[in-house]
Formats: sequence, structure tokens, C-alpha cells
Amino acid sequence: MVRAIVGANWGDEGKGKITDMLAKESDIIIRYQGGSNAGHTIINNYGKFALHLLPSGVFYSHTTSIIGNGVALNIPYLIKEVNDLVSKGVPKPAILVSDRAQILMPYHILFDQYEEERLGKRSFGSTKSGIAPFYSDKYAKIGFQVCELFDEESLKEKVERVCEMKNVLMEHLYHKPAIDPEELFKTLLEYREMVKPFVCDVSNYLHNAIKEGKNILLEGQLGSLKDTDHGIYPMVTSSSTLAAYGAIGAGIPPYEIKNITTVVKAYSSAVGAGAFVSEIFGDEADELRRRGGDGGEYGATTGRPRRMGWFDAVASRYGCRIQGATEAALTVLDVLGYLDELPVCIGYEIDGKVTKDFPNTVELNKAKPVYTTLPGWKCEIRGIKKYEDLPENCRNYIEFIEKELETPITMVSNGPGRDDIIYR
Repeated sequence: MVRAIVGANWGDEGKGKITDMLAKESDIIIRYQGGSNAGHTIINNYGKFALHLLPSGVFYSHTTSIIGNGVALNIPYLIKEVNDLVSKGVPKPAILVSDRAQILMPYHILFDQYEEERLGKRSFGSTKSGIAPFYSDKYAKIGFQVCELFDEESLKEKVERVCEMKNVLMEHLYHKPAIDPEELFKTLLEYREMVKPFVCDVSNYLHNAIKEGKNILLEGQLGSLKDTDHGIYPMVTSSSTLAAYGAIGAGIPPYEIKNITTVVKAYSSAVGAGAFVSEIFGDEADELRRRGGDGGEYGATTGRPRRMGWFDAVASRYGCRIQGATEAALTVLDVLGYLDELPVCIGYEIDGKVTKDFPNTVELNKAKPVYTTLPGWKCEIRGIKKYEDLPENCRNYIEFIEKELETPITMVSNGPGRDDIIYR
């Protein structure tokens, strides 16, 4: 069976923990989109880890971790992540890399940095990991697939051709040093040796695994609102963050995805620019940021302070719908125990009218939050294992959110650890 684990919001919902937890019962875990531009924080028996390219199931000896064709593959970063895990006592994971995965090139990172500099105040708040230039090249058909590393003559010709094009931008738009095609070619040969042990026809491998009845997890990066098509465009990532893309980015038939677990945060947070209707500021935001996550709300990749807000039912319901959620996992609920009252954004006021439907970006930029307030539970809930043992006001909050989401909440996370979970 194939199950997708995806985010409902801006990312940072706690997908890594849910994947790590469900990987115990899985055979294969696949990253199917994005790159090293976002991270999943995992806390388990080995310690605390921030994964960026590797799937969140790498801590189990019985699993195979796959980098799918839809991923922006930063080869040296992948090898560094594996070596970092091993250096901290984690058994070396079994990893496969799709021969159709495209390579994130050194110049993609440079172009990302240079473009953010050029845009100045109009920048997108990029992590400068090279993701937008990577996907631009992929769809312009001047990217490099892993399989191309193994045909040196063709590779050299393509490197020279692409560098000729890229150096026009380097010289005339960014006024930066030109890319040396000889050096780039040598770098790609080094990449080939790094990735060679892992390369596989992943689609065929998964075809056989499905026939054998293996349990497969698709792990999404970021969340619904950062999707290129259905998110808060243009302040989005450069790949599809939806479960539907899992079929494409892994190389499996769409009808094989039977369960879509959509992870929802018990409050809101976001890294980067873009519309954020329920955002809060000042001391109120600082307090929630300090208490949030597993050690404060800061980006796992960038370290940037996350923007904070109250739970946004409009955005979260839309996020679940666009993912095709079959169930929801509610995370970081334990963080909210210090509050007397819990504001929940249940509607948007746009041009004097209130809507409960998530609008397009033009309308979204005019939206003001409409709140209702629920009483807090004012106590620690970590360590509780049974739903009925949660305080009444806590259960009321969960059930209110569930009704707003129009999706059953089957898991409630009440702490950062792998076992801090309540099943409903």
C-alpha cells in the first residue's frame, strides 16, 4: 500500500516526525519533490536530527530510502547527510537514487543568490539553495539527469553548450565571474563517483515492490500553500507540494496512493515572504515562537525565525482539500498549554464580505482574519497517551478544528518525541 504524508499549510507542520513514526511499519520511504531547501526535524533514540534531502525513514534498518525523479538532487549534500548520520551512530541507511533524478548544479545556487541580491526588497525570501533555477532549467530542458553522468562525450558537449548560455546572464545581468566549463565537467565526474553506488531505475523498482505488497511512504516537503499552482503564488516553492505529484515524482500510477495523511499544525507558522492572514506580531508572537516546535520556531534549513500566527481554519481546510486528505495529523498541540484563550481564524473579511473559502492571491492580499475564541486548558499534556485523558478544553479545541477541517483527525502529537502521539 502507498501512503502519502504531506503538509496542509506553509510547511514546518511536523511531517518529519509523522514519517519517522509511520516508517516503523513501512518498507520504502520516498522523497518525491523539492530539494535541500527545507528540513524535517526528527527526535528519536539516536538524538535530534535535521534532515534535508534524505527521507525521514532512514533511522530504521529494515527500510529503503529513495530519492525520486522529482527531487532537486544536490549530490554532495546527499553524501554529506549520509556521512553525518553514520558519524552520530546511525546505521548506514539503504539508499536508492532515481537514474532520472535531475542534478542540482553548483551554478543553480549562485544564480539563486544573485537573483535575490538583484531583486533586493522585492526578493522572494529564497533559502538560496538553488531550487528555482534548478526547476527553471528542468522545464527549459537544459537540466542534467543522473543517467547523463555516465556518457562522458555527450555530457561534455552539453556542459559547454549550457555554460555558453549561462555565462551571458553571469556577465550581462549579474556582472559575476563566468562559469568554467572544464571545471564544471570535472565536478560532474566527481558527482558521478559519489552517486554511482545508489543509482537505480526507481520506477521499475517500485513497480515490483507494489506487486509484492510492500508498504510505501511518500514524504512531501513544505505544504499546500507553497505549491506552485495552488499555493500563494508567487511566494511559493518551485515544485508541487501536493500528494498528487507523488505519483509523478516517484514514478508510480496515481491510483496506487490509497491514503493521504495531511499534517496540520495546532497553530500557524511560516518561513519566507507571502500572505499570512492569521499572523501575529510583537510579544505575543515572540512568546509562541519561543515555546513552539521542539526548541523554538526556527527554520530547520535557514535558522530564520518563523513568522507566527493563530490556527487558520480557512487555509488549513483548503490545504486538506487540495491534498485530497483522507485523514489529518494534528501536531505541536502541547505548545498551547500556556494560553488562557485560543483564537482561531474561521473566516476572511475581503472588501467588507466574510468568506470561509481560501481565495486566490490577489484577493488573499486584502484579507483580514475573522476570529472566534476557545478557552485554553492551562496545563501540560505531554506524556498523555489516551485521547480521553486530555483536558476537556483540549479535546474541545481538537474537535472544533476537526469540524472546520472537514477531515478526521486520527493522530494528535503532544510532544517532539517519536512516541509522543495519541491515536484517535
